[in-house]
Amino acid sequence: MNKTNKIFDAMLVLEYQSGGKRALTLLVKRWHQKLYRQARWYTNDDAIAKDVVQDSWSIIIKRMHGLQDPNVFGSWAMTIVTRKAIDWTRAQKKELHHLKTYHESTASATRGSNNPTNESIHTHLNKHINALPIEQKMVLKLFYLNGYSLKEISSILRKPVGTIKSRLFTARENLKKQLKTIDYEK
Repeated sequence: MNKTNKIFDAMLVLEYQSGGKRALTLLVKRWHQKLYRQARWYTNDDAIAKDVVQDSWSIIIKRMHGLQDPNVFGSWAMTIVTRKAIDWTRAQKKELHHLKTYHESTASATRGSNNPTNESIHTHLNKHINALPIEQKMVLKLFYLNGYSLKEISSILRKPVGTIKSRLFTARENLKKQLKTIDYEK
């Protein structure tokens, strides 16, 4: 970043710290796309990157009054976004590990019952659940496996209840379409 841009950003930070709300609008306009690209690089998902940047802006706004050196605003904001994106990535890896462990344990329990029909259904179901987008998998797990209500899931994922309902509905519909192709009477 060139020196002129750093100075301009520093002036905007100082103006915001002294109560100028318009300065925040300008900072958002100048930095939002850069922060989004950074989050997108880590998450590989447009919607998640937007959520990460939105969460990061709330942190940036809350902490900007305590920023001692306004000249470092850009790197400071980029660090916040990077850390939020890495946190999200770690959480997803942990979630996927838990799902995999769960699927392996239920698969072994199904195999223990010596019922090939159940094993076949279970295998197909797991395959199709794993093919869903991560947001839909998370909602399915929280709703069906962990027994959370829509309101609780909304609170956990920090998304509106309507978004949670939509993701759950979409996940169910996707699974219905996929499961219609299975011949259960083999």
